[in-house]
Formats: sequence, structure tokens, C-alpha cells
Amino acid sequence: MIQFVVSIILFFIIFFGLAFILNMLLRRTWLMAFIYPFIVLMIVDDISTAEYFTAPGESFATAFSGLAEITIADVSILVAGFAGTIVSGFVIKFLRKSGYQMF
Repeated sequence: MIQFVVSIILFFIIFFGLAFILNMLLRRTWLMAFIYPFIVLMIVDDISTAEYFTAPGESFATAFSGLAEITIADVSILVAGFAGTIVSGFVIKFLRKSGYQMF
């Protein structure tokens, strides 16, 4: 149970940080929120990334079938990561409104 709670917090913090840095560098507030589903597919599947380009139909079918088999605990951890990307977007917007030009 402790690992579950730590995993949720860790995914939230990791993806908040990644999205925050990506937002600072590229100045695209919601870019990470759009990229996140592809990252989830890479986390969940057991497929090489190169196979998505060499055999896309078979790879995506396998990835989506693997995505359907994840547990509620995995879903809650992945949702925490997505929440981190969303919160990062709101923080960046707030900092821009507050006058921080580097954001």
C-alpha cells in the first residue's frame, strides 16, 4: 500500500517536472498533455519503439490490447501523472500572468 501511494506521488512529481521544463523550453503550455497518451502506451506495452514504425498496425493493436489489461492501481498511477501535466500547465499560465517572462 505504501508503494502505491509513493508511486502516485512520484508519477505526479515526475510528469509535473517534465511538463514544466517542456513548457519553459518550447513555450507550448499544453504540449505535454497531448504527448502523455503516447508516453502511457510506451510505459504499458512490451514493444520496441522501432516496431511502431516498422509494423504499425500490429504494434498498435498489441499496445491497445495491453492497455485494456492494466489494473485499477496502474490506471490511478497513470492518471496521477496526467494530473501532474495538467497542473503544470495551470502553474505555467499563472506564472505568465504574474509577469514572469521566462515562462
